[in-house]
Amino acid sequence: MGHNVVYHYFRGEKVRGHFGPCYIGGRLLSSDTWVISTDFGKGEEMRQKIENCCFQSRNLSNEKGEFDWDPAIQSAIISSFYWCYVISQVAGGILVQKFGTKAVFGFSQLATACSSLLIPRAAEAHYSLVVVLRSIQGIASGFTWPAMYSMIGHWIPPPERSRFMSSFQGFTIGIGLTYPICGFIIAHYGWRVVFYTTGSLGCIWCIAWWYFAFDTPAEHPRISKQELTYIQKCTAPTMAATKARKAPWMSILKSMPAWSIGITTFGRIWVHYTFITTGPLYMKTILGFSIQKNGLLNGAPFLLSYLSSVVFCYVADVLVTRKILSLTPIRKIFTMLSQVIPGIFVLCIGYSGCNLAVVLFMWFMAVILITASYAGAMANIIDIAPNFAGPVLAFAQTIHMSASFISPLVAGHILRDNATLGQWRKVFGIACGVAVGTYFVYQIFGTSEVQKWNYCDSKDFGSAEQVQPLQSDDSKEELEENEKKKKETA
Repeated sequence: MGHNVVYHYFRGEKVRGHFGPCYIGGRLLSSDTWVISTDFGKGEEMRQKIENCCFQSRNLSNEKGEFDWDPAIQSAIISSFYWCYVISQVAGGILVQKFGTKAVFGFSQLATACSSLLIPRAAEAHYSLVVVLRSIQGIASGFTWPAMYSMIGHWIPPPERSRFMSSFQGFTIGIGLTYPICGFIIAHYGWRVVFYTTGSLGCIWCIAWWYFAFDTPAEHPRISKQELTYIQKCTAPTMAATKARKAPWMSILKSMPAWSIGITTFGRIWVHYTFITTGPLYMKTILGFSIQKNGLLNGAPFLLSYLSSVVFCYVADVLVTRKILSLTPIRKIFTMLSQVIPGIFVLCIGYSGCNLAVVLFMWFMAVILITASYAGAMANIIDIAPNFAGPVLAFAQTIHMSASFISPLVAGHILRDNATLGQWRKVFGIACGVAVGTYFVYQIFGTSEVQKWNYCDSKDFGSAEQVQPLQSDDSKEELEENEKKKKETA
């Protein structure tokens, strides 16, 4: 066998939720195991791209893999996850409305973790079994985001929602850590150990999830009465129904705010996947970085991304609670930061030549700024429909995650024949155009107004700010004081 290297990455998502007094750790290195090594394919590194997106990279032609799989088979294995991930979003929205976040999210993680454990044996048997397991992982992973969003409306008071959204960026820690860690594991223990490790961690995490997580504060057996009262008081105006309700899919399909979120985040995902899927190749073939430096330089900005998301989301909540700006402008400003500026940076990278300091600065800044979306359009999903955040997220995800395979396809078509710097500039230019163009749709149609179909009674609707009865910690203290007075008088 040749050198054992990880060319791309495997992703885990960390979810940290404020469930009463509990904080839940999530999928840092668990189920979504997107690991591809040279041991896993024939003749060249398996790429996390779908068919027709196979780039010619230098110094790879002599590398031998363990399995005699041609590029078409490799592409089928990679793409099976993406296709199933995209098409399962709406199904995830339906399931979470019926069964709740705890069951849907928990079983989806268990399914992906178990599939990860089985992949090495499946690869030894036949590649079609790997395709099946990757498809299962894709379908199950498609349920996760609708499930997470569905819980927010019940658990997180409106003034704290932007800050909570930063917890969803825990997956960037998984990306950042696993670039170098996977290379180390594969080099010393073999590629199979990566799947066994992540699968085992995923199963252990599922046990913790089942013990700590609950769909609503009222169901939590260990939450304090004070905390329960505070959360229910804050969320009651927008959570018109506590029982499972059918999602108003026709209303969502007709909603321009929902469409604007899906379209603008399509542009962000396009830029994001330009960095994720073509970034390592650009660093290797154009900038001449070694595999070791490539992994570190690609992983570092993702580690910083989690910290930046915390900062962005905290600033957004401060702007809301102190009434410096209204909610709609805040969402649009952070959405602009998350895709327009990264889009411009990615365009400039193509014209910076081999000035490594400038290229790396723009590279790092672009990846870091992308996380501002969680204080922008991604948080806006909960603003417009807290009762149906899961289904709306599923709708938006179906739109914007299609960029995760369209972007590599377009790049692969342009770069298919010994890519030149001019061809790279086309790839980066298209990414910039998509990011900026889709943002203007959100600028025109985006809003923080709670949509009337969010409620049982269509007469009760307003802005997300109008339905926030408690805007700050002072309000929380006031509530606690009132509760004490009630007890004294009783």
